[in-house]
Amino acid sequence: MRRFNIALLAAVTLSTALSAAPAQAHDRTPPLSIANCTATACHFDVPPGTYDVTVRLGGESAASTAVSGETRRSLLPETVTAAGQTVTRSFTVDVRTPEGEPTGPDGTPGLDLALGGSAPALAGIRVTPAHHARQIILIGDSTVCDQPGDPYSGWGQQLPQFLRKGVSVANYADSGESTVTYLANPLLWGTVQPLINPGDLVLVQLAHNDKTTDEATYRANLETLVAGIREMGGRPVLVTPIVRRWFNADGTLNNDTALLVNGLGVDLPGVVRSVAAAEGVTLIDLTAQTKALVESLGVDGSKAIYLYNEKKDNTHTSVHGATVYAGLVRDALVARHLLPEGRVRVG
Repeated sequence: MRRFNIALLAAVTLSTALSAAPAQAHDRTPPLSIANCTATACHFDVPPGTYDVTVRLGGESAASTAVSGETRRSLLPETVTAAGQTVTRSFTVDVRTPEGEPTGPDGTPGLDLALGGSAPALAGIRVTPAHHARQIILIGDSTVCDQPGDPYSGWGQQLPQFLRKGVSVANYADSGESTVTYLANPLLWGTVQPLINPGDLVLVQLAHNDKTTDEATYRANLETLVAGIREMGGRPVLVTPIVRRWFNADGTLNNDTALLVNGLGVDLPGVVRSVAAAEGVTLIDLTAQTKALVESLGVDGSKAIYLYNEKKDNTHTSVHGATVYAGLVRDALVARHLLPEGRVRVG
């Protein structure tokens, strides 16, 4: 059962420095009142943008606190504090409309944070505009997106918890999208491309729904995305798709369903690898990594990674599975020196 130290809640201090433009950064609104937080949530009436959040966790009693926000994004992993201890943690969050999937509902205006964990205790919080944050933009499908409801979760939804203040995740993955539909929909590529700033990392994982896309078209679509990212000064990263949990009798995943060879016989991860090599683009081979992990866990152990137990679903991940896969992406970004280690949570 969760508990929350109400005495500590009464001591929470909330402040925010909001401005319409960097030139007006000296104009500050009055500190927000305690009404902006309840025992389990906070709401900040801020416009779309990128914000730094600093929280002070803990208090008189032992506590264990996690922070999520917007559409079920994990922003801070569960943090344990001993009785009488407080710790300060910071992260950067993307606030946008729609707040979840780009083709979904707008969601709630402003920044919403949820306090979770087995015994949440918030001793202080501060929200300020993040003027110099690096941005990771995600382009993908339902295995990546900010899923709106339990028990589903995309790995992009879990990635923010692995990042410290100074790096935000803008997740523009959308359920059901292929390379064909993502490029064609003005709410997707037409919206995302203008948002890419010079130096932004843009991770692309689109394959699960390219079930009838021929090889030439799939290759051309990936090349279009790479060129469009570079046109804006962004840094493209091609990500091969996570495997489906579809075992052979011998306990391997060496079959078309698991390894995303589509109905036309197109080896979609293979094409991603080929385009990355030809275009000189950083590759994260998530297919190979997730295949190795799922096979190591075996038929029974891998069920918890996906939604087999809940939905008999061997494609979409649980919160646990999405968190594990997000950790693989984090590790790959660090290994390729795309993120400084100081901006990454390793615990």
